[in-house]
Amino acid sequence: MPEFRHIAVIGAGIAGIACARTLVQAGHQVSLFDKSTRPGGRMATRSSPFGGFDHGAQYFTVRDTRFAQALQTVPGLCKPWSANTVRVLDAHGRVAAAGLPAREPHWVPAPGMQSLPAAWAEPLARSGSLFLDTRVTRIERDASQVHHWTLHTVGQETAADHHRQSRGGFDAVILALPAWQARELLVNSELADTLAQEIAAVEVAPCWTLMLAFPNAMQPGLSTLGPHWNAARSTHHRIAWLARESSKPGRDPVERWTVQASAAWSREHFQDDPARVQAKLCKAFAEVTGIRAEPAHVDSHRWAYAQTLKPLGKSHLWDGRVRLGVCGDWCIGHRVEDAFLSGLSLALTLG
Repeated sequence: MPEFRHIAVIGAGIAGIACARTLVQAGHQVSLFDKSTRPGGRMATRSSPFGGFDHGAQYFTVRDTRFAQALQTVPGLCKPWSANTVRVLDAHGRVAAAGLPAREPHWVPAPGMQSLPAAWAEPLARSGSLFLDTRVTRIERDASQVHHWTLHTVGQETAADHHRQSRGGFDAVILALPAWQARELLVNSELADTLAQEIAAVEVAPCWTLMLAFPNAMQPGLSTLGPHWNAARSTHHRIAWLARESSKPGRDPVERWTVQASAAWSREHFQDDPARVQAKLCKAFAEVTGIRAEPAHVDSHRWAYAQTLKPLGKSHLWDGRVRLGVCGDWCIGHRVEDAFLSGLSLALTLG
């Protein structure tokens, strides 16, 4: 019989989903909460009239056998993406090192990156254990049962009172959130000073993402616009990464590009108006790719917490005295597999 019976997991990204599904497999009752309307966190896909954009994580790699085994539970969902060998571009957009072989296979779920967390979260949703559009604002001890936790939540998209609720009876609480959000929730709840202090040392950079569609490239005799590579790491001062979304398996064929700004530029322009960011990144995109056609679709997204610059240095945090834990990719690094392993390791700690 598990030591804990009902566990709240806050955050339905890969770390939270990995943690929740492992706890369920161990016999625990789990309630998984997320402020968004879909699970996945940065494993996100944004729809457009011209096809989807993976505007968060672009792909993932597999190095740990436990991650590989978990992927076998969704056979055929994830497919290898030949990125036409990632190339490194210099500050002027010229190819500085062409034909670099990928060090390991790049994998993408189809039809979008969000498909993997959605598939893993589906059993939780089917059992009524997944609570989306629900932001946890405070954690506190249950007034009637001192060894249990109560979560105060608010619905993001509901009417006047924002549908505030208190949900109690949890034996343990897991925060599977970006580092700063986890620390903020701990501090606001006046809880676990030690955990909050450890998280404070973590550094995570923001990222502005640009999404462009060029449906005119579908004209007869014209298969693609611009360069003959499908993904590139760039040293341009504004851009760190570019990917031709339409080159990924299982995607709509309309020519689409996702452009991710550098950490330094994103931090410098964090508070900029989205229209200004789009204009600057569109200019940089043209310099790097040579594509100067006017896109039919332009969109952007600002990730406040994207690339981990200074990780926690351990797989997770767990305070057994108060039954409170924290996990996330930032504990180890910033890869999708890091998020999975962090959530898994914390769940295994609970037994």
